[in-house]
Amino acid sequence: MAAGRASKGGRRPPKPSRPAKPQRSTTSKAAPAAKKRTRPTPPPPAAVPAVPVGPFRLGAVPGTTPGKWIDIWQERMPETALELVAVSVSEQREAVASRAVDAALVRLPVDREGLHVIALYDEVPVVVCAAESHLTAVDELGLDDLAGEVVIVPGDDVLHVDVPGAEAPRFAPPETTADAIATVAAGVGVVIVPMSLARLHQRKDVEYRPLRDAPTSTVALAWPSADPSPLVDTFVGIVRGRTANSSRG
Repeated sequence: MAAGRASKGGRRPPKPSRPAKPQRSTTSKAAPAAKKRTRPTPPPPAAVPAVPVGPFRLGAVPGTTPGKWIDIWQERMPETALELVAVSVSEQREAVASRAVDAALVRLPVDREGLHVIALYDEVPVVVCAAESHLTAVDELGLDDLAGEVVIVPGDDVLHVDVPGAEAPRFAPPETTADAIATVAAGVGVVIVPMSLARLHQRKDVEYRPLRDAPTSTVALAWPSADPSPLVDTFVGIVRGRTANSSRG
């Protein structure tokens, strides 16, 4: 048999097949999942401070006029009552120091130890005399106009005016300003008081005239300097003219 002869039957042996190439995926790789954005948690609402339990006890010496401040208090603090407590000048400091009241409208001078004190206003002194007195002939008096007059000084006097040339009464001094003015109404002597007290004890049978060269009477607000009532700051803001929305200062 000749070399190179074809295999039996004349067919060539099949060529070995090549391994198939791996097919590339036509789908793209999945994109990484987007991170979820979380909204920040809002802070809890600020707690509304509780209104301190009242009442707020405000002391007031005779002649003081807290009416306008009380009206503002009632507008701003409708849930907290304000209780007005009458105190005498002789007891004003003790009422505050002993906390019988939370704060008080007092007359200066006052011992300030252990107290916060802020002056509020000054009162003009006046001479109270009988309605028929010759002193009513002028609109204003001076100390020299009172020389020779009987000057009555009541037990609750707050001005302590020294009147040169005045005569001392021949009777025991009345205990109160109201009693002194009643004595003046009978035509005996004169009494020197802050204008508010003259108005407080106004009568048809007396008149009063401003006294130009005598000391004034200062009305102040006083409260304990240690651990005061939380309501005190609210009232202090009112008398100082702070609005409901203004900060302390």
